[in-house]
Amino acid sequence: MYRLMMLVVGFTFTAVAASAGFQPYFHTVKAKSGDAISTLLSKYELSVHSCNTEKFYELNGIKRGAKLFAGKEYKLPIKVYKYNGKSIRTTLKMEDINDAIAIQNYNERLHKKGLRKASFQSSRLLWVPYHNLGCGENEPVPAKMELKKEEVAKSTLVKKSASELTMVSLKGENVKSKNAVKSASKPNGMTAVHDIFGENYKNVNLFDDQLKGQVFFISSGHGGPDPGAQCSDLAHTLCEDEYAYDVSLRLARDLIQHGATVHMIVQDENDGIRDDAFLDCDYDETCNGKKLPLRQLDRLKQRADQINRLHRKYKAQGVKKQTAVMIHVDSRNKEQRQDVFFYHYGTDKDAKDLAYNLQATFEGKYEQFQKGRGYKGYVDNRGLYMLRKVDPTAVYIELANIRNKSDHIRLMESANRQALANWLFEGLTGIQ
Repeated sequence: MYRLMMLVVGFTFTAVAASAGFQPYFHTVKAKSGDAISTLLSKYELSVHSCNTEKFYELNGIKRGAKLFAGKEYKLPIKVYKYNGKSIRTTLKMEDINDAIAIQNYNERLHKKGLRKASFQSSRLLWVPYHNLGCGENEPVPAKMELKKEEVAKSTLVKKSASELTMVSLKGENVKSKNAVKSASKPNGMTAVHDIFGENYKNVNLFDDQLKGQVFFISSGHGGPDPGAQCSDLAHTLCEDEYAYDVSLRLARDLIQHGATVHMIVQDENDGIRDDAFLDCDYDETCNGKKLPLRQLDRLKQRADQINRLHRKYKAQGVKKQTAVMIHVDSRNKEQRQDVFFYHYGTDKDAKDLAYNLQATFEGKYEQFQKGRGYKGYVDNRGLYMLRKVDPTAVYIELANIRNKSDHIRLMESANRQALANWLFEGLTGIQ
């Protein structure tokens, strides 16, 4: 569904062409063999925002789940404007410099990836992702999507504390059926605000409620006084806890979009989802609002205790499906490339099945998108503290070898971190 290879939440403004007679248009590309809608959008860093996907369907007159045909041209939700040679703000007649910077960074990233043959400065063509146009907030809602005033009031931005990332909107009376949920996921539909994801990702659209009633505890490795595995071979030190945390946040966001209740066990209020290649190492992560202890065993106990407290609470409420996910980055000999691998503990059949489901998902993705490369990620039974001491079904994930040059691409490319999260989501839930 997703391709391993990712942005900013939309800002509302009206973009205007800089040159008279130039009409903005949507960028067109030819689909390649093996391309799916999700992989194509992910390649152009458009898959995170649901409004981009909906716009793709609309632009190309196709239905959800449709297949792409190799060699056929498709319009992407990227609008092309004539750059005036002065500034992005004056080109688009916008006020906020942060909006302009986001668009500039997007154009530069795609140019660096080779998806743009020339820079926007030299070509005088500025690419603006649809989500940067406000996700269609200025467009009229089709008649079949119109909601009653009281329904609109219930479905607009729902605030929730960072410690419990649940799509609380699903508990409201306005969601009556699957069709209602799908309707609510449109750009003008149900959205929740979760500040923990950062300014660019805090608005989370609801796709459906397939995971309603399921609880996930996501614990990213290390943090606080312990940055975990490190690599200092580059211009900027890579710290395990920062990259594990970023993937963890992206996974949490994916889960919430399908109605799950998600708890981030380790949190950093200053670091939301980031699209930088180098993620600054810091030491201010917390667990349940408390500092992380200096002693490793105390840190692990703090996290396990928090998971188990929450597990007991939900179990008392009758919640049956609860899953703990521990996300880490490994450190091995720098010459050793390491595919994503998984641990479970003991004879817990559910945990073992979950680990093998994740492995099978990654194996399938590599076969689909990197034919001939081979996938060597494995599953093992390990008696790690965070597997032995937590009560819910638990899986432990190692994303890469932080010291390997090839694995750096997997970690440092924000699109790859999103793809890792997407594939983990699919392996954990079975939702494609």
